[in-house]
Amino acid sequence: MIQRHKFARHALVATASLGALALAMMAHDAAAQTAEVAAPQTDDAAEVDDIVVTGFRASLQNSLNIKRREAGVVDAISAEDIADFPDTNLAESIQRIPGVSIDRDAGEGRSITVRGLSSEFTRTRINGIEAQASTGATDSSGGVNRGRGFDFNVFASELFNNITVRKTASAETEEGSLGATVDLRTSRPFDKMGFQGALSGQYGYNDLSQDWSPRFAGLISNTWADDQIGALFSIAYSERDSLEEGFSSVRWGPASADGGFQNGAVLPNAARTYHPRIPRYGSLEHSQERLGATLSVQARPGNGPTLFTMDMLYSKLDSTRSENFLQAWSLSRGADQGGKPQVDIMSFEIDPDTGEMIYAQLDDMDIRSEQRFDELETEFKQMTFGVEHEFSDRLRFDGLIGRAESSFANPVQVSAIIDRQNVDGYSYDFRQNRNLPAINWGFNVADPTQWSVVGPTGAQPRSELRISSNFQENVYTTGEANLAFDVSDWLTLKAGVSRKEYESSSRAFARPNNANGSPALPAGTSMASVTNLLSGFGRNLDLPSGAATSWVRPDLAALQTVWNYNCNCDTGVAGGDFRLIGLNGNPSTYGNWRDVTETDTGAYVQADWDTEIMGVPFRGNVGVRQVKTEVDALGYSNVGGVATPVRGENEYDDTLPSLNVSIEPMKDLIVRVGAAKVMARPPVTSLVPVFTLSAAGAATNTASLGNVELEPYRATTYDLSVEYYFAPEALLSFAYFYKDISTYVQTTTEPLSYSQLTALNPVAFPAGGRPAGDIYQFSTPANTPGGPLKGFEISYQQTFSFLPSLLSNIGTQLNYTHVESEIQYCVTATCAAFVTADLVNLSPNAWNATLYYDDGKFNARVSAAYRDTYFQNVPGSNGATGLIPYQGKTETTTIDASASYNLTDNLSVSVEGLNLTDEANRQNHGDIGLPRDSTYVYHHTGRQVYIGARYRF
Repeated sequence: MIQRHKFARHALVATASLGALALAMMAHDAAAQTAEVAAPQTDDAAEVDDIVVTGFRASLQNSLNIKRREAGVVDAISAEDIADFPDTNLAESIQRIPGVSIDRDAGEGRSITVRGLSSEFTRTRINGIEAQASTGATDSSGGVNRGRGFDFNVFASELFNNITVRKTASAETEEGSLGATVDLRTSRPFDKMGFQGALSGQYGYNDLSQDWSPRFAGLISNTWADDQIGALFSIAYSERDSLEEGFSSVRWGPASADGGFQNGAVLPNAARTYHPRIPRYGSLEHSQERLGATLSVQARPGNGPTLFTMDMLYSKLDSTRSENFLQAWSLSRGADQGGKPQVDIMSFEIDPDTGEMIYAQLDDMDIRSEQRFDELETEFKQMTFGVEHEFSDRLRFDGLIGRAESSFANPVQVSAIIDRQNVDGYSYDFRQNRNLPAINWGFNVADPTQWSVVGPTGAQPRSELRISSNFQENVYTTGEANLAFDVSDWLTLKAGVSRKEYESSSRAFARPNNANGSPALPAGTSMASVTNLLSGFGRNLDLPSGAATSWVRPDLAALQTVWNYNCNCDTGVAGGDFRLIGLNGNPSTYGNWRDVTETDTGAYVQADWDTEIMGVPFRGNVGVRQVKTEVDALGYSNVGGVATPVRGENEYDDTLPSLNVSIEPMKDLIVRVGAAKVMARPPVTSLVPVFTLSAAGAATNTASLGNVELEPYRATTYDLSVEYYFAPEALLSFAYFYKDISTYVQTTTEPLSYSQLTALNPVAFPAGGRPAGDIYQFSTPANTPGGPLKGFEISYQQTFSFLPSLLSNIGTQLNYTHVESEIQYCVTATCAAFVTADLVNLSPNAWNATLYYDDGKFNARVSAAYRDTYFQNVPGSNGATGLIPYQGKTETTTIDASASYNLTDNLSVSVEGLNLTDEANRQNHGDIGLPRDSTYVYHHTGRQVYIGARYRF
């Protein structure tokens, strides 16, 4: 039944495709028969181009031109001028497009979601080839990007002149996306012939960090020899110092977990009473330097039929991050770590509607102060070579080869933790503010004599010194060749082949056997000498009265002097083994030692038509793409205490038909229909065949194995859009989309005998290693049912040129997106039960609004972007028995504004404000179908203002 269902859908798309092509052929014949009496048709797109606008209005108009001319559903953003993109961050620009939302790290756009599908399901191409850029982030913002997503904050926006988001598939566009294909394009010398140049500079101020940061960009381009050859070079540099402050809980947990409280019987229902696991204040200092450059060379020898293009892109993002936390530790630990079973509840209050313990006074609490320091480095390099050749007026060729490399390094990650044990009189109180509780720490947290370093022989919890480093590299190597043949003036046949190799490598190092304990302080060493005071916490945060704004934190530099923990050696003192070990001797790192290589070989055929039916413009494309994916994955597992390499291989084939139809039933009204089969490859981290096996005689037999045999996410998509270009610089559109996601990827668990494990993978589970009949709870990533995803987009854009005088220069750009999905999530050990919920990272509602004024000399605009609440993890962690927890992020509205004035034809000045309302990042923790909405993270990053100038020559 499943196979027949899949075939039926395949046949439906293919039949529709052939029917559309036949209709196009008949339409052309009918048009030819009436050609002698038909009046010449007006080229509406050409009429649009005759409108001369500049600045922001020009950017919007160029974007409309791109959208209008495409056969499929496409949205675009264009630069206002050379080296002058509308926003300082690429992700911030892309979120203006209908259906696109962004995730931020430290207040800056990092990744995107398109029509409810996260960056894992969205491909990004730069100058025609697929690329991936990876950065690190705070744990609550996703940490290190080890997946397939693209981190846009690696690049300066000034390096690009166009972003195109392709929301429908076509055979000539490479596979790999359920959401969209995002095309980024850098400037080229033949974009504008002759000499071109621009310089810009900005100075930015953040009202929370109270730091000033510079930003510079420049571009120079020229063509020579009667425009037969040209070269362009651009460069961009920026610094950014920001501060992130607020409260976090590291999720909430049931009061009965971790052994329960010492006097937990005072609670009416401990199993369904929730409390914050690690309530803490946090102050995070971010500093980054970003350098980027492009070089493009183009040549058309003799102004003939051949065009050669070479593009190079380089970007480097260097960052440091210092995270400082004042936190209560006992509520997340068991008795063996001096945790919750030793804590007494002195008084409490529970919200009867949610089960949250919103107030508690507790004795025998352990308090900790932590400082974590990271160095983060991302280097991106890409080179592409392209050739376009016209063999004749009808036959054309284009080819492209390229390589994109992204190298991420986190060479320094060190955390020092000091303690104050068994504190009485500690309390937290959410009754006045659910995001920022009033916390009484029970002692003077700003006095260093109240703190101690608990060495390896002290009582639990013992102080910690965590040291690690990790690395991630992603490489795409791509080659493709395409032919296009004009069968007639209305029909073009296309065919092409492509080959792409994707390599993902990960490495990690940590102290031996994950030993994070710290040595004791040498005799005579005072706490004041190895700590310093963090002060000024809570600026613009509206903290509760009496909240601590200063506290003692570890001084990493002073501790380095005392312990020499950067030596990468064993100092010989208890707790002083500071060696960083990757494989043998440190099984805790094995999961981040992996190499995955994917080789994708594809071919396609496609027919494009552009004709009329009874005088109605009718165009589109229909085609099919065939692709083979070959996977080779290498990981390491612990076999007898030795890191043993484990390799797995897989391959699968996909046939992907697609259809895009566009008709213009009346002047300036375009109706588009699209259908396609699409696929996105499974998570890289799930493919590595690393295995685990519980110790012999363990209370519970468990085993796990990565799954290199995962099939991709697959879906059938349908699109319908109506676009009305009712006036110059204007658009009113509606788009409906439906995606039937047939396969999904989740980690499932099922009982298997050891003999079955051996049959599954004899290297991981060798015959005779355990009794053949022993039953193990075996966990592995697996393909599971998906579900439908559907929604619609509404867009309105117009310059009010019909208004009198200055008002005619006012305009607006508005869009709204609604998305629904029904994904089945496995919620039991054997996946015998599922819960249906929205896809993770899907916001049901999102909108963007921009109001602008542009008279060619003065330009001003204000923009707002709204994103609804969404899930980040289903099922989440720390749930009560019988309930299904989730982690998510609540709604945000971000407001930005900018203005610029042209002092001369060449010189302009500008001011720009970002996040003007200082919108906070709030993440939540709750249970599916229940009202609990506990605060997981509540951080803010302040407002950012830039002043600048730009000169064009």
